[in-house]
This record gives sequence, structure tokens and C-alpha cells, in this order.
Amino acid sequence: MTKRAAIILAGGKGERFQSLRETWQDKALVLLFGKPLLVHAIENIREAVDEIVVCVNDEKRKAKDTEILSEYGLGNVKLAVDEKCDHLGGPLVAISTGLKSVDADYCITLPGDMPLMQLKVAQYMFGNAKKALVVVPMWPNGRLETLNMVLQKPGALQIAQTLCQLERPRSDDLIRGALNVFFAATVGEISSIDPELMSFVNINSREDLSKLQPRRVEGTVKESLHIKRGNLPSAELNQIQEASALRKEFKLLEASRIFSSCAVRLEKENSLFWAAVSRENEGKSLLSLSESQSEFAGQAANGRKALLRAAVIYGLEAEMHEECCCVFLAERARSDKAWCELRANKPA
Repeated sequence: MTKRAAIILAGGKGERFQSLRETWQDKALVLLFGKPLLVHAIENIREAVDEIVVCVNDEKRKAKDTEILSEYGLGNVKLAVDEKCDHLGGPLVAISTGLKSVDADYCITLPGDMPLMQLKVAQYMFGNAKKALVVVPMWPNGRLETLNMVLQKPGALQIAQTLCQLERPRSDDLIRGALNVFFAATVGEISSIDPELMSFVNINSREDLSKLQPRRVEGTVKESLHIKRGNLPSAELNQIQEASALRKEFKLLEASRIFSSCAVRLEKENSLFWAAVSRENEGKSLLSLSESQSEFAGQAANGRKALLRAAVIYGLEAEMHEECCCVFLAERARSDKAWCELRANKPA
């Protein structure tokens, strides 16, 4: 029997919510209509799933949330502290932790400050998950709700673990690496079941508590898009993780060779994101090698060459996203392109 889970992300700092004149406040525990935002998030999603895990960033927060949830009769909700991944933090680490913590085939991720998710919207997203590794809402202007997704667990977990190993903490990279994505149009199919789009109200500031308004944007995206660009390159992702581990052990030449080998295969498969990531890390490994060991100084030229090749591939990825009107992912790819070019052209 297919199982579903909800992963609620409640470990953020909530910086925009804080006041300089007051002590830090856990935004997930702020009251709305007499209940904490976190409680609203759980109660809204629980009928759509078989299990729920709340991911937080430390034990103190876990203890406090456990106490609060017990007061509201939600003692059966699991709480997990984000796993340590070097010095990395952020939503992708929480998503990876959540995926490991549940026994489910499909998982919906929800920010703890999204208190008005409609049950029908969650069910709609789950309904499209069988045909795509990631289901993510897209706004008319091509922006995405990158913390509100439905994920097929095995593939999404492998992607998340690979990205964490590479120290890439952004959740949008999970979407870029999925290859098979259903972009659910907010203004279109979702608005037909949630006309006011209240599911996407985020409480970022204190003013948002009284406004309770989703973003209002103009754009051309009115229909959902299902984009499939091949199968998840599981074998290569395992090798990328291996190469990343070698790089952290300062076995830089071995790491660069594995990254290069992966890049060759991934370019042939037109898996642009992963090919670019592999070339980028090949380049970074070779540059680090040339800087740390004088006998390998000649590898600097190869490192710069790999980075420039990564920049070209990121540029192709950006064009691919633009063709699908996904402006946000195109911007992210171009940002990576610019970084690779800057690093490659940096004076020795």
C-alpha cells in the first residue's frame, strides 16, 4: 500500500519576523487564531498523510515543540533534529533529515510558517506525484514554492544526500537535479480548488499575521507543465558522493578524475545540471590541488578549463528552463554560471 508523509520544516531562524527590541521568537510557535502556526500546519495536512515529522535545528527546539504539540493533542507527531552535514544547514538538510525519518513512498514538504494549506491542494499535489519525481507549485511569473513540494522518496533522498555532500544547501537544486518535474500552476488548476490561494500564505513578518495574503503576481504561466528530461542518473550520483568524500580527505586528484568521468557520461545523456555540477567540482578539485601541492601546479589550467566548461553547461541549463517559463531556475543556473566564470578567471 502506498504511504504518504508530511515533512514540516520548522528549523528556520525567522529573521524577517524578529524585532530588534525583543528577544528572539520562534516563528513556528507564534499564535494565529489562538493556535501556533506549527499546529495549524499539522492539523491542515494530517488527513492527507499517514505520518508527520517536524524537522528542527536543535534539541532545545525539539523539546519545546514536543511540549507544545502534546498540549494540542498532537503527541503522535515525530520530531527530528536536522542531521549534521559538515557545517551545512538550511532547508535541504532538513528535507534530507525528514526523508530519512519517515516510512513513506511520497512526502510533502511544508514550511512551519505556512498555516493555511488546503487539504484538496495537498491531495492534488500528491495525485500528480506518481508521474514525476518532484511536484512543485509555479506562479505565473515563473517563481516556485521551493519549500512546498511533493517528492518521490527514494530518488529525492538520493538527490538531497548528494547535494548535502557537495555542500549545496538550496532546495531549488533538488528540483534542478530531479529531471522529472511536474510544475503545478498556482493560477490555473490549483486556483480552481483554492480560489484565494490561501494554501500559499507565508508568515514572514508580523504584518503578515493580520494580512494573511498570498503573493499576487502577473505572468504567462497559466497551465501546469510536466517536464521529463531523462531518468535519474543514480549510478553517477553515487560516484559524485564518492568523489566528494575523497575531496574532503584531500585526495583531490582521485576526486577530480571521478568528477570528470561522471561529467562525460552526464553530458552525453544531456543531464545538464548534474554534468555542470560534476565539471564545477572537477575544476575546484584541480585548482585546490594546484594551490596545495607545488608539483601539481600545472593542473591549474585544467581546473580553469573544467570550470569554464561547467559555465557553458549551466548556460545551456538556464536556456532550457527559460523555454519552460521557469524564470527562477534559469536565474539560479545563471548564478552558478557566473560563479564558475569568476573562479576560472581569478588571478592565480
